[in-house]
Amino acid sequence: MSGTVLHKGTPNAVSTDGRDIDQNVGKLSGEAAEQRASGAAEKHIKSYAQNWKSLPDEDTSDTTYYDRPMLNDPVWEWAIPTYYYVGGLTGASLALAAASQIGDASSREGLIRRGHTIGLIGACVSGGLLIYDLGVPSRFYNMLRVFRPTSPMNMGAWILSGTGGTAFGALLFRGRGGIIGLLGEFCGYLAGIFGAGLATYTGVLVSGSAVPIWQASRKILPLLFGASAMSSAGAFFEIFSRNPEERRITNIFGAVGQGTEIIAAIVMEKQASVVPRVGRPFKRGLSGFLWRTAAVLTIGTMASALIPNRTRKRRIIVAALGTLGSALMRMSIEKIGTASARDARASFHQQRAGYGAAEMTKARSA
Repeated sequence: MSGTVLHKGTPNAVSTDGRDIDQNVGKLSGEAAEQRASGAAEKHIKSYAQNWKSLPDEDTSDTTYYDRPMLNDPVWEWAIPTYYYVGGLTGASLALAAASQIGDASSREGLIRRGHTIGLIGACVSGGLLIYDLGVPSRFYNMLRVFRPTSPMNMGAWILSGTGGTAFGALLFRGRGGIIGLLGEFCGYLAGIFGAGLATYTGVLVSGSAVPIWQASRKILPLLFGASAMSSAGAFFEIFSRNPEERRITNIFGAVGQGTEIIAAIVMEKQASVVPRVGRPFKRGLSGFLWRTAAVLTIGTMASALIPNRTRKRRIIVAALGTLGSALMRMSIEKIGTASARDARASFHQQRAGYGAAEMTKARSA
């Protein structure tokens, strides 16, 4: 945030890097010492840097801290929702390929190889998106210097690295003779395990935050992410699958994902809406629009599976709508989190109802 000026055009104008640490008193050191936020710094902090001309009138029947949010909203840009989608597609594709390796896979070789190819490309793209968001490539490498199972972000870095490596091994060695072929077969199964982790760990990551709507949905979010990943992979493979066996497998895989995604979305909305204020982003603003649109597209894709004798053109259109629905689902989850963090009353209502951090404290003391 170097070079940002607060209170422009006033006698109190201040230049700041966003952290305002007096280096005569405290020394900046460590991995994050040189961190800079991507994008325009003013966009991130302008809502917190405005002068109050007068104190707001506080609603004594529903008190907050002068209507100011308890939390800072996430500052993620486009790369993170895109990472959610690409990582989910990557992981589900590798899981589908691993499942297709079981038994006599001669009629499924095209599907398996396609899954490994998508997995490898997706792992590379996911790594690029994650590094872009981190700002400096060395930060990704630094996360691999430790192994911390209690940190979803650290485990995510390891899972992504394992996904790319095993997908590459499966693509390179599988189908060859002797020990090399067995190694490729093993890499394919291992890539499926890593892929399942890649498709779901982001749900664990966001649900471990203090954002009210994510925190209230922490038990269902990993399942929703995984189901949405299956849905996106089923739709994506539908575009390329040609022989009946491949199409049957991808249709079943995608349908299971779509059905589970809808059920998980309903459960998530119900869990978050136990405290009505926390559930508001599902029904209002851009987050509500994206959430509803994603659900409509997914349900429409499921209904289209009942149409007999679909032509290739219709299958491609339906698959594109399913892909869009899955992408919008990931984007809506990011948007509802931002809206929830910005709501000055969501956190207060959740705490007063005995949920959120209060719920976790009671669970630990029990």
